[in-house]
Amino acid sequence: MPQQAKAPPTQPFGADAFAPSDDTILRWLGMAGFLINSRGTTMMIDPVLGGFDMPVMIEMPVAAAEVPHLDAVLVTHSDNDHYSVPTCRDLAKVTDAHQSTRYVAGLMTEHGLPAHGHDIGDHFTVGAVRVQVTPADHAWQNESPGAATRVFRPEDACGFWITTPDGVIWAPGDSRLVPEHHLTRPAPDALLFDFSDSDWHFGLAGAVRMANAYPGTPLLLHHWGSVDAPDFPPFNGNPQDLYDLVENPRRIHVLAPGRPYRLHHSSAPA
Repeated sequence: MPQQAKAPPTQPFGADAFAPSDDTILRWLGMAGFLINSRGTTMMIDPVLGGFDMPVMIEMPVAAAEVPHLDAVLVTHSDNDHYSVPTCRDLAKVTDAHQSTRYVAGLMTEHGLPAHGHDIGDHFTVGAVRVQVTPADHAWQNESPGAATRVFRPEDACGFWITTPDGVIWAPGDSRLVPEHHLTRPAPDALLFDFSDSDWHFGLAGAVRMANAYPGTPLLLHHWGSVDAPDFPPFNGNPQDLYDLVENPRRIHVLAPGRPYRLHHSSAPA
């Protein structure tokens, strides 16, 4: 059986992580999820805090019942390692808004979650944070017979370009590499970095191209080390594979779930 890389031990957090502050702090939630607290504006991206249908190798850093308030939950696409219906339902009473593509927002509405659906290129605000919906290529269902009863469109999945008072966070979502998009943006101040070697993700080679297109941007690793599935490539990136491939490897951040990362403009030390 292939050896599987595992995330560092979880660093649990509580209500203090959601309190007003003078900076922008990110915490990896495990899987593909992040908590962002930007000067008291709080949002989660793709949170999966329980109820997943595969065994996990990590302890979640926070339980949904311990979350005091979220200004928004942002979801990149409908796969259940990103749109967790159990987690979103558990968070619904403390969440002001759910934001996603039009397709995913429709699913959320069916699941009793009031949601705002967006087109690619749309902007919305969450407190003082401005978010742009960015393209993603992740319609894997169309090449997997029996995976779905509909044809998936490019606009059903997305990423998020998140502009905070302390810098820009890019959450590109699950996607194959789209060079004219993923390699041509202004340099963000943090890249939520999926490097799994999967055909419907960037793939290791594509992820490295993306990282090296922005050689000064800190890379916050995710989509690895969380799910006990050694034979399933989307969950099996190994950070050690990156150090000889990525320019300026000191910017690779192997975060433990729950460990705080303070956002800086990329000219400043991370």
